[in-house]
Amino acid sequence: MTNQTKYFVKIIGREKAFSIPKEVTASLKGVVSGKMVSRMKHESVQCPVVESEVPFLECFACESFMGRVKGEVHCAGLKGPSRFSTP
Repeated sequence: MTNQTKYFVKIIGREKAFSIPKEVTASLKGVVSGKMVSRMKHESVQCPVVESEVPFLECFACESFMGRVKGEVHCAGLKGPSRFSTP
């Protein structure tokens, strides 16, 4: 069964970069270039699943992430990023 997009979330630019856990950046090696990771550390989204501001890289590594198109994230809304979700 294919997931449908449940949320369309705008990407927010920030002046100061987020500190991202090493396991998240390690999981993105080979998928995204270092220059792109550096740029994405300055972006965040207002996650509708965990209802708080989440760094974009953690959103990108989330299982609900479906795609990014023109400054907008398409989210399936199934589960939030692991660090922000409550068990």
